[in-house]
Amino acid sequence: MMQWEHLLSLKRQGDVNKRLRLEQDETRLGFEVDYDRIIFSSAFRSLQDKTQVIPLSKTDFVHTRLTHSLEVAVVGRSLGRQVGKRILEKYPHLSEVHGYRFNDFGAIVAAAALAHDIGNPPFGHSGEKAIGDYFKNGNGKRFQSQLSEKEYQDLCAFEGNANGFKILTESHPGAQGGLRLSYATLGAFMKYPKESLPVKPTSHIADKKFGFFQSDKAAFQEVAQELGLFQTRSGKDISYARHPLTFLVEAADDICYTIIDFEDGINLGLISEEYALEYMVKLVPNINTQKYYELTTKAARVGYLRALAIGTLIDEAIAVFMENEESILNGTFGKALLDKSRYEAQINDILKISVSNIYQSQEVIEKEIAGYEILSTLLDVRCNVVGKKQTHYDRLVLQLFEAQSKDEELSIYQELIGICNYISVMTDSKSLRIFQKIKGFNVN
Repeated sequence: MMQWEHLLSLKRQGDVNKRLRLEQDETRLGFEVDYDRIIFSSAFRSLQDKTQVIPLSKTDFVHTRLTHSLEVAVVGRSLGRQVGKRILEKYPHLSEVHGYRFNDFGAIVAAAALAHDIGNPPFGHSGEKAIGDYFKNGNGKRFQSQLSEKEYQDLCAFEGNANGFKILTESHPGAQGGLRLSYATLGAFMKYPKESLPVKPTSHIADKKFGFFQSDKAAFQEVAQELGLFQTRSGKDISYARHPLTFLVEAADDICYTIIDFEDGINLGLISEEYALEYMVKLVPNINTQKYYELTTKAARVGYLRALAIGTLIDEAIAVFMENEESILNGTFGKALLDKSRYEAQINDILKISVSNIYQSQEVIEKEIAGYEILSTLLDVRCNVVGKKQTHYDRLVLQLFEAQSKDEELSIYQELIGICNYISVMTDSKSLRIFQKIKGFNVN
């Protein structure tokens, strides 16, 4: 069984001495430093120009990845604090001997939740698919023979979660260990603690996707071992049980995109307000109908329902977590918290409406196609430089991508995964601008 005192490790990459909770400065705790470092990172700032639902949308209603991440962090903090309070009551030695406080749990979950989308490329999940398809079916397929099976799979199934771990941990000149977050926060961030292969070996939620690239395997293992994560596979294929607080990060994200994307759809006119009453009221057992009808605008009425629905799902996620805390520590709890919720059917009803009316709306489809074309073009011109003698055009492209020359010490895999990482942290607008320059548009 995993142990909370190890799971709450304050260690950071490169630390020589152990960081003890009792020795922490209460005015600036290590877990709170994690949150600050994420906020001030350039990768996080780029989320302000990555739209949550509708790529490249200029409407005021729609959430960006940045506002979505901030909202998930707020929900995550509430989940973490309330679970932390119950954990400390159940295991008093965590506070009496080690000095942990319930706010520590909230700070860890909030920081991990804040970073949960930091590795996602422009244009959402269609961006991930565009990158993967380039290597699986496009011109990137030519690199397959030069890569190991797992290296090639990393590219063909490009995963924002694994890319996020790279962004948070990869060393750069003058920045050893990336953002140098606490291992507790990194552990809570890792939704899928496995390699890209084998693909979905079990139905366990932790095996649904993968959480690190081959280039970051050593860093991942160091974090997992420090936290005492239970190892579920070893040898040729490694994987670990989830950090328990990962379930809260996931629940915060699930709550926000289920309810807030639905709210966006209503405010955009893609879903009628009547649906808000029909579906969201089922998550609000004690609605004040008088207050609801006193609100004069659609946005205010839907916002009122949204706040109450989020409150209901927070309480539900906490209850499910505590009911299953021991199986979570054992690594045997295999579903998302809300999948075990009393409100699972109501949540699925809302998601079905969002899929048909928002995610598959004409505007989304058209702009995802545009995003697919943009990223495929960027990958093609940038990867065309890899593994061959550079032409004058190639050198011009490298300057366009702010890459002056190729580092000969990098393997083909390292260079390709680096290119994918570079493109993934671009904003929607920047990727569009580079695409237009490549195509000769807007050239004076």
